[in-house]
Amino acid sequence: MFPILKTNRLVLRELTENDAQAILDCFSNPDVLRHYGQKPLTSLEQVKQIIHNFSHNFENKLGIKWGIAIQGQEGIIGTIGFQEWSVEHKKADISYALFPNSWGHGYAKEAVQQVISYGFQEMELVRIGAIVFTENLSSNKLLEKLGFEKEGVLRNYMHQNNIPYDTNVYSLIK
Repeated sequence: MFPILKTNRLVLRELTENDAQAILDCFSNPDVLRHYGQKPLTSLEQVKQIIHNFSHNFENKLGIKWGIAIQGQEGIIGTIGFQEWSVEHKKADISYALFPNSWGHGYAKEAVQQVISYGFQEMELVRIGAIVFTENLSSNKLLEKLGFEKEGVLRNYMHQNNIPYDTNVYSLIK
């Protein structure tokens, strides 16, 4: 059963095909993708396949992706989850993205804290990693504020619009 997580203001829930348009809008937005290392999404069918893949990854304990919703409101304001989940090695990498109109309200911090807690307590993770573009000052600052330690820099590690970018590698150890 897919876990639903709640914070004071947010509900983290399973993504469904009803979220496809919001996800397409988010992940085709150049402001969101600027530091994400992903090509823009282009169609609802593509997004529906991605949502199906998220469900498959959860069922096979490879990853988990939540939609971030504000309690009492319809729709989602972003996504958050773990990928590269290894049950054997008790580790996973966290990633998140909020829609631009939700930036600056503390939602990312609230969601990341809840997902970290779930990862350590329920998924029995020992290590949570994160890879962040060095230019993504907001995410770098957030992770450091939440106790993640910078382990190093991966040079030319990710490409966005065919331009190589350096990334910071972070970890949080239980």
